Amino acid sequence: MVRVTAFTVRVPATSANLGPGFDALGLALSLYDEVTARVTAEPTTVRVTGEGAGDLAKDEEHLVIKAMRETFAEIGEQPAGIELTCVNAIPQARGLGSSSAAIVAGVTLANALSGGKLSQEDELRIAGRLEGHPDNVAPCLLGGFTIAWTSHDGARAVSTEVHPAVQPALFVPANRGLTKEARAALPASVPHADASFNAGRSALLVYALTKDPSLLFEATEDRLHQDYRAPGMPESAALVKKLRGRKIAAVISGAGPTVLALSGIPADFAGESGWVCHTLAPESAGARVRPGNISSTLGHAE
Repeated sequence: MVRVTAFTVRVPATSANLGPGFDALGLALSLYDEVTARVTAEPTTVRVTGEGAGDLAKDEEHLVIKAMRETFAEIGEQPAGIELTCVNAIPQARGLGSSSAAIVAGVTLANALSGGKLSQEDELRIAGRLEGHPDNVAPCLLGGFTIAWTSHDGARAVSTEVHPAVQPALFVPANRGLTKEARAALPASVPHADASFNAGRSALLVYALTKDPSLLFEATEDRLHQDYRAPGMPESAALVKKLRGRKIAAVISGAGPTVLALSGIPADFAGESGWVCHTLAPESAGARVRPGNISSTLGHAE
């Protein structure tokens, strides 16, 4: 039987692709959602504060609940109802892994409420299946800089520490983006030369992020997805071009429209009109589950 108790999970924002590492590379960031779940005999209820309040579902259609139900089903347990409380700081539909954070929160909470019957590898496999690709769920679950792939038995990933000189900064616009629309902008095939270019830059990016950040500018060059998506997010594309014109390692975060700069930002960009800027740190721990209710404040880690 499912234990009748409460658990809270803190899940980080993530940035996927990081330029050339399309659907493979991801980075956990120090901006968090906190989610508490309790099993009940009553119908499911959801309370959301912060990002997404008033927009997200408040019943079984909420993505965290869906992920919990999927995980409970795999374990072989299913509570009658779930009481869910979400304190969200990750911007919704901005290319910062808000859906992956919800999925990872649901998977890890259900596992905790069931007594931890699943391994972390199992959690990643379920989360990757629900999201459809593991590039965001991997850093959200594992923390750090992750390399993710899909094998015959589902999502897999490895995580490594980020060089301390890496300085992630986000430019978050007011407008939202949709992953489905961003993917629809991609061509069915790309030139072999472009694929080869990105393979080399992806390998270099692994080295730059972990060993030598001075190589980040070259390592974040991309030919597979950002130019194709640019017409759908012209302001973001223009900001990336402007930042890169100053030799800053800037890319579209995930499917956008947020812009990620990996090598810090000059002071004159900090107040860029039309953008909310966050200077963050890489999050090394990933999802953290603890017994009990939410106790920390919304937003950045201290």
